[in-house]
Amino acid sequence: MGMKTTQTTGCAAVHVIGGGLAGSEAAWQLARRGVPVILCEMRPVRSTAAHRGGGLAELVCSNSFRSDDAEANAVGLLHEEMRRAGSLILSAADATRVPAGSALAVDREAFSARVEAALAAEPLVTIRRGEVAGLPPPEWDSVIIATGPLTAPPFAEAMRALTGEDALAFFDAIAPVVYRDSIDFAKAWYQSRYDKGGGRDYINCPLSREQYEAFIAVLLSAEAMEFKDWEKDTPYFEGCLPIEVMAVRGPETLAHGPMKPVGLTNPHAPDRRPYAVVQLRQDNALGTLYNIVGFQTKLRHGEQVRVFRMIPGLEEAEFARLGGLHRNTFVNSPSLLDATLRLKARPALRLAGQITGCEGYVESAAIGLLAGRFAAAARHGSAPVPPPAGGRPLARSSATTPAAPRPKPSSR
Repeated sequence: MGMKTTQTTGCAAVHVIGGGLAGSEAAWQLARRGVPVILCEMRPVRSTAAHRGGGLAELVCSNSFRSDDAEANAVGLLHEEMRRAGSLILSAADATRVPAGSALAVDREAFSARVEAALAAEPLVTIRRGEVAGLPPPEWDSVIIATGPLTAPPFAEAMRALTGEDALAFFDAIAPVVYRDSIDFAKAWYQSRYDKGGGRDYINCPLSREQYEAFIAVLLSAEAMEFKDWEKDTPYFEGCLPIEVMAVRGPETLAHGPMKPVGLTNPHAPDRRPYAVVQLRQDNALGTLYNIVGFQTKLRHGEQVRVFRMIPGLEEAEFARLGGLHRNTFVNSPSLLDATLRLKARPALRLAGQITGCEGYVESAAIGLLAGRFAAAARHGSAPVPPPAGGRPLARSSATTPAAPRPKPSSR
């Protein structure tokens, strides 16, 4: 994989390592600005602990890009700014949207396929499958590293050797997905909180106080996956805590968190407010799959089935996918990167996406958008201009603004 120059643009190619959200967005932004791109993705040649397939921009955790309200929510505002900036990720998300109230959620398989099709059809993008095991060769004079939080160990070790710093890490978790036809609608019902969106975008399963307390008791006693000794000091990402970890913080934590009963009326018992409610969000365009909102977990698979079937309406639930836990790696960006996301130890390398320490699909893609534009400007001989500190996209300032010596992953 050497240098590539196109006769039409006269530009040497920029290499993008990693075909997730950030890498795909960076490649698109480069190509839109007349810069050829070689997009390197190791899957399906080599997979990861969390991915299921080989598609570009595969969504590993939730299928939600969170709030799409540009007037009242910072993430919704970032959505709108990225749309106006010509984001491939937001365009694909809009085209594969599924009902989710005021949130932007997608059919994850259709979303990945749409991103890959757009990049495959772009003449200036060459997609190459195979692992880049180690740092790029010196002749790659402009590289965007967007290997994500599940960066392969050889590459992570090469980064450590270059920077002299150990990678930081946190645990992230995945929620289970249920077949809609296995849900009991004699107990469950369709409704969005406060009737937002289409008004019927979520499936709701109500619990009385007695049912909630019994559920919490069993959840706390259920068997979870054990950490290896070297993993025990790795923190969780606070924005995506396993449900059993939240429950340890207090018996009412879930009732005031993902299981809060507000904004909902149970049509089976309209005069009685549930003590808690479990919501499920549509996971594919056909409406055959629903994920359990906020129920990311590290329980063993057999325990997940046993515990989650205690929820009214899910007693006979069939699971298309069970939850899980994976270890995410990121770098100390405030000390290692400059304002245009270049690695100070080797300025030919830019970092983008969750490896920089941001957390969230939107934030990851936003950094990919910026990295692509920075690299394109440099290829055309212009000085990249970063956004003002504290401005949007808000993910960038999380990645490069000076912070504490050991930063935590951030979605703000």
